[in-house]
Amino acid sequence: MLAGVGATIPALLEASRTVPVVFAQGLDPVGAGFVESLARPGGNATGFTQFEYSLSGKWLEMLKEVAPGLTRAGVLREGGPAGIGQWAIIQAVAQSSGVELSPINLRDASEIERAVTAFAGAPNGGLIVVVSASSQIHHKLIISLAARHQLPVVYPYRFFVTSGGLMSYGPDLINQYRRAAGYVDRILKGEKPSDLPVQTATKFELTINLKTAKALGLEIPATLLARADEVIE
Repeated sequence: MLAGVGATIPALLEASRTVPVVFAQGLDPVGAGFVESLARPGGNATGFTQFEYSLSGKWLEMLKEVAPGLTRAGVLREGGPAGIGQWAIIQAVAQSSGVELSPINLRDASEIERAVTAFAGAPNGGLIVVVSASSQIHHKLIISLAARHQLPVVYPYRFFVTSGGLMSYGPDLINQYRRAAGYVDRILKGEKPSDLPVQTATKFELTINLKTAKALGLEIPATLLARADEVIE
């Protein structure tokens, strides 16, 4: 069985502990108990993680690049191991860069709107949207709130930027599924999931929306544009 996002993995493992499961977008498979270790999964599941938690720190660094006067960052997050892990890394980077962090919980649309509106009431702020199911469900709302309150935002996936968001940096999800298909092929040919190590993402993409930057009154640094995999004009 092929699992997509992390939420599908426990359901498949609950259904069977013998049928092979390959996941394409795991977040913390060891912490979640899906595998015994990355090198030796040990059970009927293996696959690919989206990123290491250290990636989370790059979101704040990029936000500072596009908005050098930034002194506050709201972090839109969920609870659970993945949310805590991402928050911890962002917090460590914030302490060294003098940025004050504000957690914004992604429980429901009304809470998101209230929290972002309250955060936007003070100057020199920006947002970081971490990897979570809720951020994807509410992506249109988050993008519209950022535009309404003139907030620069860094997102984890390209589709946020093609939908009108400012900038994203994260794994190439299409590549993740290509790699997962390779594991499915190997298992169908007789290999065991327990013998196939969990692998981290190898291809990341930086996407920038210049139209959104202009609407926010931001000038994207040339050094950042040179690193971009895709620039939307």
